[in-house]
Amino acid sequence: MARRRRKLRETAREALRAAQRELRARPPARKLSEEIAALRDRFAAGPLTLGQMVTVLQGRAWTLVIILLALPFISPIPLPLLSVPFGMTIALISLRLALGQKPWLPARLMAKELPPGFFGAVLTFSGKVLVVLEKFLRPRLSWLADTPVLLRVHALAMVAAALVLLLPLPVPFTNSFPAWMILLIAGGLLERDGVAIATGYTVGAGGVAFFYFLGEAAVRLAEVLRSWLMP
Repeated sequence: MARRRRKLRETAREALRAAQRELRARPPARKLSEEIAALRDRFAAGPLTLGQMVTVLQGRAWTLVIILLALPFISPIPLPLLSVPFGMTIALISLRLALGQKPWLPARLMAKELPPGFFGAVLTFSGKVLVVLEKFLRPRLSWLADTPVLLRVHALAMVAAALVLLLPLPVPFTNSFPAWMILLIAGGLLERDGVAIATGYTVGAGGVAFFYFLGEAAVRLAEVLRSWLMP
C-alpha cells in the first residue's frame, strides 16, 4: 500500500512538472492592442466581416470580442451605419453570457461586411485607446468580477447598454456613454478589476442623466416650435 501511494505521488509530481514545462513553452498571450493591430494590418486594404473578426480572435474570451466591437463608439461622433449591427452583436453575446450559455451569432450577422478603409482607421484609433486602458486595468475588488450572480448581472447591464448603442441617433455622445460602459465592464471582467466595473456603472448612470436632459431639451424645443408655428 505504501509503495502504491509513493508511486501515485511520483506520477502526480511528474504530471505537474510536465504541465509546468508545457506552460513555460507556450508563447505569452498577445495583448488586445496587439490583436487589434494585427486585424488592422490584415484587413485595412480589404473587406472585413464580423465572422472574420471572430475567427481571428478565436481562442480568446468572447469578452474580447465585446470590447473590440464597443471600441469604435467611444468617440463623441455617432456611427449610425455600424451601431445597429455592432450593438445587436454585443447584445446577443452578452445575453448568452447572462444565461450561462456559449455565445452564438446568426450567419447573416456574421456575414455583415464592414467598410475596409474606414474600419482600418477605427482600429488604429482603438489600438491607441487600448494601450492606455491596459495600463489602468488590474485585479482590484475582484469579488465584483468573480461572483457568479454578479457576472450575470454585469452581462445583463451590457445587454441594456448594447440596446441603447444600436439606436442610430445622430446626436453626439449618444453612442459614447453605452460604449464606455460596455468597455469598462467587459475590461473589468477580463482583468478581474472591480474598480473598472464600478466605473462602468457610473458612466452608465451618467448616460441615463444625459438622455434624460436630452429628452427634456427635445420636449422644450418642440413646445417652442409649436408656439412659434401656431401662435
